[in-house]
Amino acid sequence: MGKLAAASRRLPRLAPSLALMVLALACRGNPTTVLARLEDSRRVVTDLRVHFSQAADASSRAVMADTEEASVAAVRESKSATDAAEKEAVVLEQLLEGLSYASETLILRDYNARFAEYRKLDSRIVTLAGENTNLKAQALPFGPASQAADAFAESLRAALSTFPAEDRGPVELLVSEALLSVREIQVLHAPHIAEHDEAAMTLMEKRIADLEAKALDALKSLGALAPPEARPAFKDALSALDRFKAVSAQVVELSRNNTNWLSLDLSLRQKPELVAACSERLLALQEVLAREGPNSTR
Repeated sequence: MGKLAAASRRLPRLAPSLALMVLALACRGNPTTVLARLEDSRRVVTDLRVHFSQAADASSRAVMADTEEASVAAVRESKSATDAAEKEAVVLEQLLEGLSYASETLILRDYNARFAEYRKLDSRIVTLAGENTNLKAQALPFGPASQAADAFAESLRAALSTFPAEDRGPVELLVSEALLSVREIQVLHAPHIAEHDEAAMTLMEKRIADLEAKALDALKSLGALAPPEARPAFKDALSALDRFKAVSAQVVELSRNNTNWLSLDLSLRQKPELVAACSERLLALQEVLAREGPNSTR
């Protein structure tokens, strides 16, 4: 009451609007402290908007990245900005409660509820994006799979050269059958990686399995016809085919997980609504806090 009485005695010497503000602030505590809290609240809500926007943007970049390195970097940035936004919301709520700003606190709590939904969804999005199974699958056909397929072709050509010219007709047909089977599998890798329909992927996987069996059967038939000097080359061809099949299985497994496609789907279908809801409430809170001060009717 002493502070309130002292403030009341100084009212005539102050401009009416400022006098009313000081009296109101005095009822809450030290005017200087209250004004400082108000300024802190404005600063924190501004920082909160910035960090939330950065988090949402980085999450989208993680999903859209065309390299694993870029995706991982964006995921890390998104998590950092999201953590910062969460901490700022806690600080802001404490400031608003200290100011006894009930309406602002309600807006912030509404934002917090939306942010909790957003963070749960975005955590799934960036986790999926960070796994990058589609990007990893895309790298295999142009690297290990291609190398194994080329080694397979070279070994078959080396084996073919050991056959007498007059005996090469049926042998060349078997070589072509084996090579075409492997090359068709290579062609199937790209559409499998791009596909997200499970039934369509299953059909492609059956075709890959049939082609692998066809290549192996042709190789066995060639081995039965081969002269002794061709056997080392056929052994190399069999080893290369085994390597190719192992890489192909990796491509299919990674492609099946489809994490890049799933993260993109969630980011496009569900994320925008939650981002908009959070952003609207933060903007509303910033605007209400901007009106607090000497002319406030609180």
